[in-house]
This record gives sequence, structure tokens and C-alpha cells, in this order.
Amino acid sequence: MSSRLVDRVRNAQQRYRSPATSDNAEFERIKRTLHSELIEALDFEQVSKTPREELSQRLRKTLTEQVEQRSLPLNRIERERLVEEILDDILGLGPLEPLLRDPEISDILINGPKTIYVEKKGRLQKTNVKFQDDAHLMQIIDRIVSAVGRRIDETNPMVDARLADGSRFNAIIPPLALDGPSVSIRRFGTVPITAEDLIAFGSVPRPILEVLKGCVKSKLNMVISGGTGSGKTTLLNVLSSFIPPGERIITIEDAAELQLQQPHVVRLETRPPNLEGKGEVTARDLVKNALRMRPDRIILGEIRGAEAIDMLQAMNTGHEGSIATVHANSTREALSRFETMIGMGMPNLADKNIREMIARALDIIIQVDRLADGTRRLLAVTEIIGMEGDIVTTQDLFVFRQTGVDDEGRVRGRFMSTGVRPKFAGRLASNGIRLSSDLFRFQMDI
Repeated sequence: MSSRLVDRVRNAQQRYRSPATSDNAEFERIKRTLHSELIEALDFEQVSKTPREELSQRLRKTLTEQVEQRSLPLNRIERERLVEEILDDILGLGPLEPLLRDPEISDILINGPKTIYVEKKGRLQKTNVKFQDDAHLMQIIDRIVSAVGRRIDETNPMVDARLADGSRFNAIIPPLALDGPSVSIRRFGTVPITAEDLIAFGSVPRPILEVLKGCVKSKLNMVISGGTGSGKTTLLNVLSSFIPPGERIITIEDAAELQLQQPHVVRLETRPPNLEGKGEVTARDLVKNALRMRPDRIILGEIRGAEAIDMLQAMNTGHEGSIATVHANSTREALSRFETMIGMGMPNLADKNIREMIARALDIIIQVDRLADGTRRLLAVTEIIGMEGDIVTTQDLFVFRQTGVDDEGRVRGRFMSTGVRPKFAGRLASNGIRLSSDLFRFQMDI
């Protein structure tokens, strides 16, 4: 057990000696009393030498005995909650622990110590969970960022980190956050969502997924486009599962989210600058390095800047079958974003040359979105077919058309093919994947 846990316990001791306010003042008073007694009875030298699991069992036993020995005005459920909350504060992330244990929660949004929202099944809802005050919330933030070797203070008031379960963590504190520390946690399921799950959720119909599976196996270059929380990474995970197991895959991400199941995967992650502004490793740096690592496929978690140049050049120079995501609200806007990002990195390159680079490199853009009812759905599969003059030409192969909303607020619509036969059909056929003519008359209401 490291000295970090000892520091955590001592910090908690200082906080519980200060007054606290709560909706249940008596419960909080009892909690502070028991917490202080437990801390004072601890041998900090022994704590540093005790494995975490064993320490947890000992503290739970001690706390339970203390609660049972007292005539506390609490029922059984409240007593169990009392023990759990004290243990969470000492060993875990305090009030966040119950939320992190709930597998249905995909996002945790903290707007100051008293206002915490979560997203469940695509919908935001306010919780009753609260921190005692700004200091309590700051201690939890410090606990998270220090675990990954980062710092947050007035001189460095913004930080990105990753929790032990892989969840993406972002915090911003005063003076930039005016109403107290603000935290956003994007969670990722421990069990990866599969292609069958997407079909069951109504996110992607089976015929469209079969076409995309053929595209992956035939090494078409693909980009998944969509807004924040639209399901880009989830779909990227599913598509990457179609990559044959014998290929060498290199993933590049700002925060590791991908859960590839293939045996030959090298995972790379960017690094922000340190307090002195040094040591930064960007996505572009990692893309360049990945090209020296003999990859069969490069998967870029998100294209945000000049790394677009190196990614497209890689696609154009033998690294076919690469996949990436980009923030955009439509497939045409995704192309415009690529133009902008390439122009930032190569300002002397003519617009037509940029578009030619894009048209040669990309084969398919897949648009996904989160709809008004919280469901995430594929909206379009668009093929890039080349250039006409100075314009990149595209054609939609499959689209989702919203037709209305039912009485329960669920979005209704229709997946349908546009009737256009893709240019890449010949490439799929050469790999033994033939597209049925029924695909181009496909419709499915949902």
C-alpha cells in the first residue's frame, strides 16, 4: 500500500473535523463522529503496509462493530449506508462511488458540490448525491488526478485524466469555473457492445452492418462522423471487431477507450504537456511513429487537428483499412472539417489539392447521431466516389429518415437504401463478398 492512501486518510480526517451541512444533519453528525474515531484509531504506518483489499475488510468489520455497539437512531438500511459512505470516503472516491458502481450510468456531470447529474439510457437526470462542500469535491478531484501523476490548482485549473476503470475524466476549477469545481466523467462499459447489441438496440440494421463488415474486411478506409455522445467510439469498436485476427493493429487515442479483442494490438495514447509546458506528445506525433511500427491497420480514436494530414497520407500510401472518427453533424460537414484541418497543417496547399487528397484517401463516411429520445442511431452511409472539377463527389447508400415521435416520446423512422449501387461493390466482390440486389431495395421501419 502506497503512502498515497495514508495522505488520503489524513486529508479526510481534516475535512471531517470541520462543520458540514446536509439534508440529513443527524446522519451527517453520526457519520463525522464515527469517521473521526476510526481515523484516530488507525496506525498509519500499518496502513501503508496493508494491501488495499485486506484494509477494506478490516475497516468494514471495525465500522460495523462500532455501529452495532451504539444505540443509533438509524434503521438497518441507514446503518449499511453509513458504513459504505465512510469506506467510500477513505478508500474510494466518496459520493461518486455509488454512481461508478451503476452500470447503466454513461455520464456523470458535477456542477459544483451540490448539483450532480447523470445520463442513463441517453437521458440526463438530477441525482440526490452531494458533496459536503467545495473542499470535499476538490479532495476527490485531487485524488483522481494525483493517481495519474497530474496536478490541478489555480495555476493549472484544467485537467484531463483517466479513472482506473478507463472512464474519461475532466475537471475545471475556480477561477475559471465560477460556481465551484466542475467535473465531467464519460464512462465506458466493461463489457464491449457487440454487433448483435447494435442490431438489438435498433442502432444499425443487420443488412447495413453486413455491408460495413464487408467494407472492413476489404480494407476500405472509413471515417465515423457524429457529435459528442453520438456513439462514434461504440461503432468504431464494433467495426474494428471485424478486422481479421492475423493483422497488426495500432490504436491512437487521447484517452484510451477502444476495447479491441484481436490478439495483435498496440495501444498508444497522447500525453499533455507538464507544468513547465514540456513533454507533450500529440496525436500527430503518434501517427508518424505508428507508420514506423509496421502496422496493417491504424485506428485513430478522433481526428482533431493536423494529424488529419498524416492519417490521410497513410491511407494513400499502403495503410488501407484504417478507421478514424471526427466531430461533424453530417457527412458533407465531415469533408469540410478535413479540409480545414489539413489547411491548418499545410497552409500553402491549394484547396483543390486538399480535396484530391481526401477523395483518394477516404472510401466511406458513416454518420451517427443521438436523437431526441436519447437513442443513438446510424443516419447515413456515404461513399466518396471521386472528384468533379474542384468538388469531392459523394453518394448516399443508406439513410435513416425520421418520420415522427410516438406517444412515449420515442423517435420513429425508417432505415432505407437509396437504390444506388456502390462503386466499391467490385472491390468487395474481389474479396469474396457479393452484395445482394435486395440490399438496394432495403427498407426497415423502427
